[in-house]
Amino acid sequence: MKIIILGAGRVGSSVAESLVSEANDITVIDTDPQRVAELQERYDLRGLVGNASLPSVQREAGALDADLLIAVTSADETNLVACKIAADLFNVPTRIARVRNVELQEHPELTGESGFRVTHIIWPEQSVTDYLLKLIEFPEALQVLEFADGRACLFVVRAFAGGPLVSHPIADLRKHIPNIDTRIVAIFRNDRSVVCEGETTVQPGDEVFFLAATEHIRTVMSELRRMDRPVKRVMLAGGGNIGLRLARALDTGEGVDWTDRFNVKIIEANKRRCEYLASQLSSNVLVLNGDATDEDLLADEGVNDIDLFAALTNDDENNIMSALLAKRFGARRTIALINRKSYGDLMQGGQIDIAISPSHATLSNLLKHVRRGDVVAAHSLRRGAAEALEVIAHGDAKSSRVIGRKIEDIELPKGATIGAIVRGQGDEARVLIAHHDVEIEPEDHLILFVARKRMIPRIEKLFQVGVGFF
Repeated sequence: MKIIILGAGRVGSSVAESLVSEANDITVIDTDPQRVAELQERYDLRGLVGNASLPSVQREAGALDADLLIAVTSADETNLVACKIAADLFNVPTRIARVRNVELQEHPELTGESGFRVTHIIWPEQSVTDYLLKLIEFPEALQVLEFADGRACLFVVRAFAGGPLVSHPIADLRKHIPNIDTRIVAIFRNDRSVVCEGETTVQPGDEVFFLAATEHIRTVMSELRRMDRPVKRVMLAGGGNIGLRLARALDTGEGVDWTDRFNVKIIEANKRRCEYLASQLSSNVLVLNGDATDEDLLADEGVNDIDLFAALTNDDENNIMSALLAKRFGARRTIALINRKSYGDLMQGGQIDIAISPSHATLSNLLKHVRRGDVVAAHSLRRGAAEALEVIAHGDAKSSRVIGRKIEDIELPKGATIGAIVRGQGDEARVLIAHHDVEIEPEDHLILFVARKRMIPRIEKLFQVGVGFF
């Protein structure tokens, strides 16, 4: 696939890193020569210095025969205009833009075919907010990913000593909860993948990835760790777009499917921003003007009684420091927004419970539009090293390499696992855990876990339909 990426910042670099290993022909455009040079040195791609919203630059990048344009520069205007040019002048089939302006979310006619002609829009702040809301709903989880319109979930949890299944083989899971079907699709121990077989023993500290129907998640999770009490008291460091969106969702229930009430406090350093936050939120949310790394302020505001402390500023160091302080003072759970990959790798799972990378949250929204085949959802996992996919199986037994075959007979690459199947449409849809003897039928939605991203091209090829089917 021939792909043009506009912008070599954190998101653009992450996208390039993710796609360059999959035999794609990639060109990256940026106005900063140093960024372009660094990407060219690190990856097998072409770099071009220039303004991505100029027709001459897009033409030089090869837009005339490009399959996909991904506009992720820091300026919404550049991203939108670039998509318009790519559509009108070069007829690029798929055009994806990252847009931060929340007002545009309320006017899809401006960005659609009658406007800037963006095929798909990524709202980065909304992606991170949705991620955070799931972690608040399920405080035991490290990550929560929904598939098949929320009917199935992939959960990632850290196994704790004392859980019924911990220090026991996976096969015991069916004995403990015989009436609930689930599948452990991956285990990572000390950052290394562990083979998941019936005799594999779950150890304390393991990162366990399991798939189940959404209504069974809490029951399965209780096998691996103690269930935490629900999150009620939340403190946010940073009142930017993400902080505001999250506070509003917790305050009003906007965009969530639970009715719990939360006690929310926001610490924001900019006084004018504090005034704006106060005008946008109800009196139930306490807005504090101050420094989230101020120990006295944290202590005075009762951080020791907080269920969740989330550091959401634009400064990695401040987020790390405030989250560490909150944890030291007694906050039950801490989350830090960390842009730099090296910082995230160091902090995840230590004194900071969860480190969230905004670029990887955005990447997950991009992937489903990039993948070949009928991919409904794609999620980046383990800081970009692994991936989870929901793929629709098309064709028949003659034209497809999966339809009409049992799970055990499908030639998956080592490290790839079919965890669940969603069969049927609408209210008739049901979640089937992918045991070895389950046979794939046409239009089944298959949920796969792929431990190493370099396997993706083989997965895509596996689900291609033969020409004779059409």
